[in-house]
Amino acid sequence: MTEPLILEPVKPADACVIWLHGLGADRYDFLPVAEALQETLLSTRFVLPQAPTCAVTINGGYEMPSWYDILAMSPARAINREQLEESCERVIKLIDTQRAVGIDASRIFLAGFSQGGAVVFHTAFLKWQGPLGGVIALSTYAPTFSDTLELSASQQRIPVLSLHGQYDDVVQNSMGRSAYEHLKQRGVTVTWQEYPMGHEVLPEEIRDIGAWLTERLR
Repeated sequence: MTEPLILEPVKPADACVIWLHGLGADRYDFLPVAEALQETLLSTRFVLPQAPTCAVTINGGYEMPSWYDILAMSPARAINREQLEESCERVIKLIDTQRAVGIDASRIFLAGFSQGGAVVFHTAFLKWQGPLGGVIALSTYAPTFSDTLELSASQQRIPVLSLHGQYDDVVQNSMGRSAYEHLKQRGVTVTWQEYPMGHEVLPEEIRDIGAWLTERLR
């Protein structure tokens, strides 16, 4: 398994962002974003893990970096739940690694784009029990959220920043909005922000993420 890409800050690290890329991308995909954010987040380490390469059913079985197989697109994403759980366990191990080197869990953030965001949602609100600094969900959805979702007190205290394109034709805006509503209805402090974009990332969005992280790392 490819080791994660780790960006050390200019000052001794006292916070960490674990950032998962999307389907078909790699650990270098958000390297420029992490570097830009570290210009102001001077003591924040960024950990960029790499998804394993596996066959993706909706892409004709073509092998590509994927956190889990997507079996069907409609009416909702049908996924390989076992692979999702495996990816979730990898994220939890990364959290534990950061805690072992002295980063408090309340200053560890999970971020993910598209499929990576789905893993982050599942990790934070269905698996992890304990504090987290927050969740940053970019152009993503929550395939494992349902009307029966129950959150612990610690999960309810995890703040979330949900960012989505108004013209996203890969992960529809409504799918991201649904995840937001699930969390809002359960008492999570969740912020929803839309941008005039498709399935992508804009400089304005990165600035908003930087401001949100700065506010929580004071």
